[in-house]
Amino acid sequence: MLPKRESSSQSCDGDEQHGRHVTASKRRLSDHDDHLNQHPAKRASIFSRSHSPSLDRPIACGKSVSISISGMSGLVKSRPPKVLGIKSLSVKAAGPEEYYDRTWGELKAAVSAILQEKPVKASQEQLFTYVKNTCNQKMAPQLYNNLIDVIAAHVNKQISTFQVDTLDQGTFLRTIDGLWTQYCQQMVFVRSIFLTLDRTYVAQTGNVLQVWDASLGLFRKHIATHSTVFKRLCPAVLELVSRERQGEAVDRQLLSSLVHMLMALQIYAESFEGPFLADTDLVYAAEGRRLLIDQNMSLPEYLAHVDQRLKQEQERLNAYCDSSTKAPLITCVEKNLVAAHTPLIISRGLDDLLDSSRLRDLKLLFSLFERIDGCLDKLCKAFNDYIKLRGTAVVMDTERESSLVDDLLELKDKLDDIVEDCFSNQEKFVQTVKDAFEVVVNKRANKPAELIAKFVDLKLRAGNKGSTDEELDQMLDKVMMLFRFIQGKDFFEAFYQTCLAKRLLVGKSASVDAERSMLSKLKQECGPGYTNKMEGMFKDMELSKDISAGFKSVASRLDSDIELSVNILTMGHWPTFPTFEVHLLPQMVRLQDGFRSYYCSKFNGRKLTWQNTLGHCVLKASFKPGKKELQVSLLQTLVLCMFNNGDAFPYEQIQQVTGISDALELKRTLQSLACGKARVLIKEPKGKDVNTSDVFSFNKDFSHRLFRIKINQIQMKETQEENTNTAERVIQDRQYQIDAAIVRIMKSRKSLSHNDLLTECFGQLKFPVKASDLKKRIENLIDRDYLVRSDDNQTVYNYVA
Repeated sequence: MLPKRESSSQSCDGDEQHGRHVTASKRRLSDHDDHLNQHPAKRASIFSRSHSPSLDRPIACGKSVSISISGMSGLVKSRPPKVLGIKSLSVKAAGPEEYYDRTWGELKAAVSAILQEKPVKASQEQLFTYVKNTCNQKMAPQLYNNLIDVIAAHVNKQISTFQVDTLDQGTFLRTIDGLWTQYCQQMVFVRSIFLTLDRTYVAQTGNVLQVWDASLGLFRKHIATHSTVFKRLCPAVLELVSRERQGEAVDRQLLSSLVHMLMALQIYAESFEGPFLADTDLVYAAEGRRLLIDQNMSLPEYLAHVDQRLKQEQERLNAYCDSSTKAPLITCVEKNLVAAHTPLIISRGLDDLLDSSRLRDLKLLFSLFERIDGCLDKLCKAFNDYIKLRGTAVVMDTERESSLVDDLLELKDKLDDIVEDCFSNQEKFVQTVKDAFEVVVNKRANKPAELIAKFVDLKLRAGNKGSTDEELDQMLDKVMMLFRFIQGKDFFEAFYQTCLAKRLLVGKSASVDAERSMLSKLKQECGPGYTNKMEGMFKDMELSKDISAGFKSVASRLDSDIELSVNILTMGHWPTFPTFEVHLLPQMVRLQDGFRSYYCSKFNGRKLTWQNTLGHCVLKASFKPGKKELQVSLLQTLVLCMFNNGDAFPYEQIQQVTGISDALELKRTLQSLACGKARVLIKEPKGKDVNTSDVFSFNKDFSHRLFRIKINQIQMKETQEENTNTAERVIQDRQYQIDAAIVRIMKSRKSLSHNDLLTECFGQLKFPVKASDLKKRIENLIDRDYLVRSDDNQTVYNYVA
């Protein structure tokens, strides 16, 4: 029986319970009214029963209630209504202290049994009810304190287990882990019993820990941080980690449990994390020096080792370390294995990785450097140096000029693949390739521009049948990439224009569409002024077709078996070619005169100059094996036609008859006929070089698998003299542009110092120029009275109006 409540609110509760009891009694009596009237003997026995009060269900007593029973005369009308009196029970209610003493005894016994791993006599439901009733009786503070005292006493006794000196390290760690695991299980059971205490008293009271947290604090105070345990625990755990790093098999489950214990006890950071990171720093600092310096490990092996170490540390983090340790731990490994040795890593084998295109190792190197601030900048610089070194070797190799463009394109493709696949296509590396290639391409002034123009010429010739139109367009796009790096684009323009002229005039262009596609790319890159002359060349060729078609009707009246086709070239659009007179065949002279008359009748005031070096013919030749058609130049035609009148002629006679005054040009012509692949002439004595004493005869036994044989390839090759003339023409044009720029600047500024004038010129000129060249042009303009020096300051120039 519960004691009678003292406070007013408690009394009200008791009254309410009493009222509900009475109401229930009335309802039961009313339900059985007929039965009681029929059996009066039973009436006294029902209410005279005495019920023992229950401990778990308190009943409010001490009240006297009278109940008037009416309406029973329905069966026996002769009897008057009776009054039933119910007296209160005489059992006295127990006080809160008495109830607490009784319940705490059972609770304490249960807690002690749990802590000692013994059976608990009372049920968990009954123990939970005791705690709930105690809290309802406002005895929670005393219950909480008594519980903590019991747990503290138990934990304090456990320290004696570790005060034995015979415990080795393994046994020590397993013992404390076993104690911790058992203690946690016990506290889970205890917390489930005292859950109401957490939900009411602890939740409503400040500065009071929940039962679980308080139990952890007791374990930390009496076990974990006790001098006997603390001085051995963390060093032993760290030694276990060190052994695992060295590859030794350890009980990772034990290690994980111990570290998580330190986390739960909130001593992880101060007792484990700090020493753990310090030990990690020492281990990997020594390991980095040993592998790279002492053992001289190769770069691919070292990168794989670092990657493996990072994965191991990540596994270690996932297995037993707190998430807060991740950043400093990984940073520690990266600092000691990568950042501390960045220059040595780069110099040890980066060039070899790039040379052999070891994409996997380069990608790993990039991923490691990407983790650390500043490392990517060092890698980018080393990458830039590598490109300049390899590119300069290609450009400056005069013995491999014929493959220079191919080698540069191959290098560029390889670098682009590395940047895309290994360096995540980062903008800084993309820009590094561009910057380095611009330096490389212009390392050798003007020569790369010339070779790139000739490379495009080779790809656009009709003989280049090894690629489809799509592949050819892709190749042109790659060439345009190199073209963008050229600073002297006027050199490219001059050589490309010369090559284009020969392709158009000799009929060697692979495709008009490909030619126009290349012009479109150049126009898009440099503007319409850059391709104006080249577009004019195409217009001349189209107009020449119409003029030649009109001349055919006139040529038929000239009684000639030769078909003549003429290309009319506008001098301003086409490059300058060397001109010299030759002795043409009479039939050719008549046709030329006829065409001149026809053209002048159509276009008054125009002058025609024949370019004999650019003419080409198709000859029908008869040999013993059979007839052939020979596609030759005009000069080759003049030489071959001599053999219609004889079988052999000496060099000097050939020169006299053909009228080819240029000895070098005549030797090239004879060499192509007698020393090339198609040897329609025989030279005596035999040899590759042509001398003035040589004698040439017709090769009657000449044979070839093709019916039409091209021998005019010599026309497509530029001589050294032509190259020199083209370069000199560009240099002369540059001087004109420099003069124009200086005069234009001085005309607008009137007066400028020497340095300011140079700065203005550098900004306006589109080609590279040296300060010494500008100074020469300034002096030339002073001599020509465009500029004068100031009387007050000789470094200041004044414009002369």
